[in-house]
Amino acid sequence: MTIDRDRIERGGFILFLALITIGLVAVVSGFLVAMLWAALAAILFRALFHWLLDRTGGRRNLAAGLTMLIITFAVVVPTLLIGSMVVDQASGVYLKMRSGQIDFAQYFQQVRDALPTRLRQAMDNWGVGSIEGLQARISRTLSSSVSQIASQALSIGRNAFAFALAFGVGLYVAFFLIRDGDRLGPAFVRALPLDQGVAARLVDTFVAVVRATIKGSVIVGLVQGALGAITFWIVGVPAALLWGVLMAIAALLPAIGPAIIWGPVAIYLLATGAVWQGAVVVASGVLVIGLADNLLRPILVGRDTGLPDWIVLLTTLGGIDLLGLSGIVVGPVVAALFLAGWRILSEERGVVPGEGEAAA
Repeated sequence: MTIDRDRIERGGFILFLALITIGLVAVVSGFLVAMLWAALAAILFRALFHWLLDRTGGRRNLAAGLTMLIITFAVVVPTLLIGSMVVDQASGVYLKMRSGQIDFAQYFQQVRDALPTRLRQAMDNWGVGSIEGLQARISRTLSSSVSQIASQALSIGRNAFAFALAFGVGLYVAFFLIRDGDRLGPAFVRALPLDQGVAARLVDTFVAVVRATIKGSVIVGLVQGALGAITFWIVGVPAALLWGVLMAIAALLPAIGPAIIWGPVAIYLLATGAVWQGAVVVASGVLVIGLADNLLRPILVGRDTGLPDWIVLLTTLGGIDLLGLSGIVVGPVVAALFLAGWRILSEERGVVPGEGEAAA
């Protein structure tokens, strides 16, 4: 009888925890994205906080405040400034498309007319030469991409107060996560209803993938996007900053990369007689933008996270589709935790050797 009562009480307590957790998530649901980025900032700038902590005599509030100050002026302010310029350029391109000043279908027609006769015949045989349908698809795709950026910008403008509130909450939470992360992290691991060894491995996987994704993907993508924007500005391509941002986003996709942006631009420039501009774009794309990933990723990441490129591609695209910008990090993290969880389960069942056994 006592055993049954203990089970009922324990089951009731677990039910209470589940319901109150769901309730808490519902209450803070409007700030989940801000809290996510606050946690990512705490993970990424942990080393900076400890460096400042050593130089401030162990004063955690001062070290955390200085860390937030550096984050604000080194990351937040430049991001807002660049974002405002991108919004202006995206809105300008969108208005020009609406008025007919920019016609991507016409650009495609110019490229096709400049191609050799045999290549145009081959395109006709492949169905690519069916200009009307293909032009319409290209125009719709590109127009949709730019118009989505413009609509997001207008949405932020209409909800400026909500955006500012969420932004402030994110900075506020980030301060406490940075200051108290050494205490909150182990407490969180101990509270997980898992074996402590399993919980520690999952948390280590989470932290490693977050750092690798931000350092090895986001930072490299920003560098490649900046190089692409500079290249486009040199050759006189309109809205160079906007195309640079699109290249930074494309750089997050393995096996595709920024070439999906600068490649068509180079083809258009060469096909329309802008030979030196097209040559500069190709040279920069291959020798500068393309090599930035190979040079910077090993330095920033240090070691591979163990995720195959095709999984990173699928989860990054799926994450962006589901969560927007946050999906860039959330997608690969979910995939890494999925693989780590199943590997731990397989090891416990004796299906695959553990890491220690494999190393032996």
